[in-house]
Amino acid sequence: MKEKFEVDATAIIMTKNEEKNIGDCLESMKGFAKRCVVIDCGSNDRTIEIAKEKGADVYFHEFEYYAQQFNWGIDNCDINTAWIIRLDADERFPEELKREVAHIINNDKVGNINGITIEADYYFLGKCMKHGLTNKRKMMMFKKSCGRIEDKRRDAHSIISEGVNVDAKHKFIHYDFKNLDAYIKRYNWYATREMQDYMEYINDSKGATYNGDAEIKKQRAKKYGVYYKAPKFLRAQLWFIYNYVFKRGFLDGKEGFLFLYFECYWYRMLVDAKIYEQMKTGNDFEELKALD
Repeated sequence: MKEKFEVDATAIIMTKNEEKNIGDCLESMKGFAKRCVVIDCGSNDRTIEIAKEKGADVYFHEFEYYAQQFNWGIDNCDINTAWIIRLDADERFPEELKREVAHIINNDKVGNINGITIEADYYFLGKCMKHGLTNKRKMMMFKKSCGRIEDKRRDAHSIISEGVNVDAKHKFIHYDFKNLDAYIKRYNWYATREMQDYMEYINDSKGATYNGDAEIKKQRAKKYGVYYKAPKFLRAQLWFIYNYVFKRGFLDGKEGFLFLYFECYWYRMLVDAKIYEQMKTGNDFEELKALD
């Protein structure tokens, strides 16, 4: 029997055709989150059926972009818990992480801990990536009273208006059971969002401000202040070399090579190509629908 570490939290999970992932995701919240909310935007598989079987409350809302969808959930899903868990369908909380987070929350005597940032154990093609681009982290939990998702189309982070954000020592699991076709389709979609964010940034409509985790703030400063200052197309090659050679991504074998090739080279080259195309054409941004 699994140990229970329940906290006063609601997990919000956004879905579209996530029947392969949603069951295990919700299962990992049992005995931890008081409530699970699934915000679906038009699944035509068994996602909704599985979510209801697992005890989640399911809502429908038309998808515009991630931050807008998640913040809609905060405002419209009758959430009355102190904490919110920002969870994707392909993410899991292992037992040791739940134990640690419950300890952090239950032992906050001052009451000024308003956010918890957690790093990922990222699995690609069934293998956990240990080197290279492995420090993927996000503020996965924040208090409803002072937390939101910043209003950005891509690379939107959790923000808190007051209090402190602390780091958990244990990691969450990012394990997508879909195939490479789905991965490539998703990252093509991400690349369009990233291009739109970049164009908004250089046109000063959104900027790269961020009021949350200090490490993520530093990463974003490097992204816009260093990475995007390098020449288009060359920077993707340098980013791949840095992660594969100098951060020893080669130690993760064939899976590590493919992971870094797609994440650091192919994806970043695609973003640059879309930026180049946008600068040449000046077309209005296309409205992106949620991924299937």
